[in-house]
Amino acid sequence: MISANRAGWTSPLVYVLALAVAGITIAPIVYVIIGGFRTTGQIANDPIGLPDPWVPANYADAAATGTFWGQAANSLIIATITTLLAVGLGAMAAFALARMRFRGRDALYSFFVLGLLFPVAVAVLPLYLLLRNLDLSGLLAVAVPQAAFAMPVTIVILRPFMRNVPGELEDAATIDGCGRLRFFWRILLPLSRPALVTVSVLAVVNSWNAYLLPLLVLGDAAEYTLPLGTAAFSSQYGSDTARILAFTALSMLPALLFFLVAERKMVGGLAGSVKG
Repeated sequence: MISANRAGWTSPLVYVLALAVAGITIAPIVYVIIGGFRTTGQIANDPIGLPDPWVPANYADAAATGTFWGQAANSLIIATITTLLAVGLGAMAAFALARMRFRGRDALYSFFVLGLLFPVAVAVLPLYLLLRNLDLSGLLAVAVPQAAFAMPVTIVILRPFMRNVPGELEDAATIDGCGRLRFFWRILLPLSRPALVTVSVLAVVNSWNAYLLPLLVLGDAAEYTLPLGTAAFSSQYGSDTARILAFTALSMLPALLFFLVAERKMVGGLAGSVKG
């Protein structure tokens, strides 16, 4: 009876807390998007009001800016390279750590887990000096380090999936003449698709939102990513708040849409990782 009453009280409380967290998370995004449809005068008079009238010209002007599409292309190139490197190399490393037995395997996995605790900000300056010594610059100088920082979470999520695949399936594939590499490519990767989607989404979103590393590495304005472009746009049009909000909303829209499309697969991948 006590447990039933407790469940009756805790269930609504969980929903209330979930709605509160969702509101706190979504409110800034909604404010930026709606603010882009207002004028700077409207925002000054009523900061939290609705557009009256709606001003879509802010978005049209931001999209018509010549630098926006170039910066979007740079962000897309970096995110694509980062994701391909992180997911490709991470999947192979996770396969070795999950399906192969060798000395030091657990220690190596623990080393990757410790990588989750290593903040990017701490390594930015040494990383910048390393990239300069290697004479590596441009978009590739951003994508490669970002892929390295995405590797730990990729391995931590993929390893349980690959480890939970029954050994009998691999034995049957071996009997049919399927080598380890072919088993990895034809059987293991398709079975790990939810986890692959998860790590891909994380890599894309983190790369798209990265600011500090591109700020230090990209010296040419033509190579700027959208976060850098948004900061430069804000400096250039500091007095036009509505236009800045419109540019900011357009900058975050691709990553937001990609996340929403892949959200269900991502949740499944995280659930499988925790279970593993």
